[in-house]
Amino acid sequence: MPGLLLGDVFPNFEAETTKGKIKFHDFLGDSWGILFSHPSDYTPVCTTELGRAAKLSDEFSRRNVKMIALSIDSLEDHHGWTKDILAYNNEESGCAFPFPIIADNQRELAVALGMLDPNEKDKDGMPLTARCVFVIGQDKKLKLSLLYPATTGRNFDEILRVVDSLQLTAKNRVATPADWQPGERVMVPPNIPEEEAAAMFPAGVYTKELPSERKYLRYTPQP
Repeated sequence: MPGLLLGDVFPNFEAETTKGKIKFHDFLGDSWGILFSHPSDYTPVCTTELGRAAKLSDEFSRRNVKMIALSIDSLEDHHGWTKDILAYNNEESGCAFPFPIIADNQRELAVALGMLDPNEKDKDGMPLTARCVFVIGQDKKLKLSLLYPATTGRNFDEILRVVDSLQLTAKNRVATPADWQPGERVMVPPNIPEEEAAAMFPAGVYTKELPSERKYLRYTPQP
């Protein structure tokens, strides 16, 4: 993603969405944010993705995370497609779609954020947006980016788990191991000396014995 690295302030773009015109930083306010793109409206994988994202929207809200999607289709297409997504979720007719979708008809935002997939093209031969995910912190800085091809749908339960890890480690000097789930033990970073770790984590620090005799695998209950 050219020019956009972890820790960079995310661009404060303006855009037309299904819930009106926004300025991104104002839209986020004091919340975390997730911006995710999809290749095209009225397509099967994208419908399942936004359907799952909609079902998890309350979980993201509980974590103070605002969601917003993007594709290169029109607002009219977005409004029509959200009815199909709600029907896919077996929601009653008339329910409101829980988050806005950006209409990036001219591909300006997709180009600026490095979202285009050169291998996936529309009927006119123009590149479509890939399946990007950007997680933005309350400081408006990029905390995580993911890039999936059009052929692979995203796991929004995993994205929710990542948010839990990002928010936990933003407040505590810990790291989360592979396959970590909220409530499980976490790891003490190697740059914290043993005495400091003992004082920092009163619930205790467990060190796994290893053949190398190096004491770098240290665990503590989740703060």
